[in-house]
Amino acid sequence: MPIATPEIYKEMLDRAKAGKFAYPAINVTSSQTVNAALRGFAEAESDGIIQISTGGAEFLGGQYNKDMVTGAVALAEYAHIVAEKYPVHVALHTDHCPKDKLDDYVRPLLALSEERVKAGGNPLFQSHMWDGSAESLADNLRIAQDLLEQARRANVVLEVEITPTGGEEDGVSHEINDSLYTTVDDAIRTAEALGLGEKGRYLLAASFGNVHGVYKPGNVVLRPELLKELNEGVAAKFGKQAPFDFVFHGGSGSSEEEIRTALENGVVKMNIDTDTQYAFTRPVADHMFRHYDGVLKVDGELGDKKQYDPRTWGKLAEAGMAERVVVAAQNLGSAGKKIK
Repeated sequence: MPIATPEIYKEMLDRAKAGKFAYPAINVTSSQTVNAALRGFAEAESDGIIQISTGGAEFLGGQYNKDMVTGAVALAEYAHIVAEKYPVHVALHTDHCPKDKLDDYVRPLLALSEERVKAGGNPLFQSHMWDGSAESLADNLRIAQDLLEQARRANVVLEVEITPTGGEEDGVSHEINDSLYTTVDDAIRTAEALGLGEKGRYLLAASFGNVHGVYKPGNVVLRPELLKELNEGVAAKFGKQAPFDFVFHGGSGSSEEEIRTALENGVVKMNIDTDTQYAFTRPVADHMFRHYDGVLKVDGELGDKKQYDPRTWGKLAEAGMAERVVVAAQNLGSAGKKIK
């Protein structure tokens, strides 16, 4: 099936919300990790989301000029072609983009999609994230209003992060403290500024103690029940039940109970990066250690071409990451629920 159209993507989000499940949003940095994500979704019979961060896009653009837009466009075009061979729907998304990178990343990509839509086609990406968590909420929402209007014209969904996620990702970092919890007032101000769908569809990355990085269960104090309070607070003021489509950031190490609670309270998308990075790299490290004399020309010997051929260890990496994507789909309840 092809990359999801805007209509299919919105159907995906609606199905997740109604069914109280979420889609794994897998960060990728190469054509190989795109293949791994697609394979994982297909094996899980789950639709899903593939996303590219600013750092991932810069890496994809090549280290000669490190152009983020070039990297993002190239990989998106690749995904549009190879996804045709997989029996699932996949949406393309750009992850965390702070204020200082908007003009070099999200705005040009939105403009590109807007031109495609004007010409009668579909947008290149199905959604983009604006990470204004380092700004004041007033400035964050002011910029979000402008981006939401541009996204609406491009038939693209916008994701907004209104309060900080702890830890560090691609140069955006926040301390782990009490500011990691979105308040009902924050949510109401967001609804006042961005509407509840009438100004354009958006996903909300609210904070309930989320932290980027590697943590064992119990090391991060998550309060996913807070999402229910946010929804109820906004519903009481605006009269729309379950108004938000929430995104779960910084989920590595989350317990099954925390994930279930988040799903019950409106999470439709969960970002997964740290765990899939490890799942991709671990088989490569194992291969290198097991075949040390083959992958290196030790003491002037010839090595073993079959062992250092990138296809040999690359296939292992793809399989390892795909397996982790299947687990993510099972944990989030999207496995077996692909749109027919």
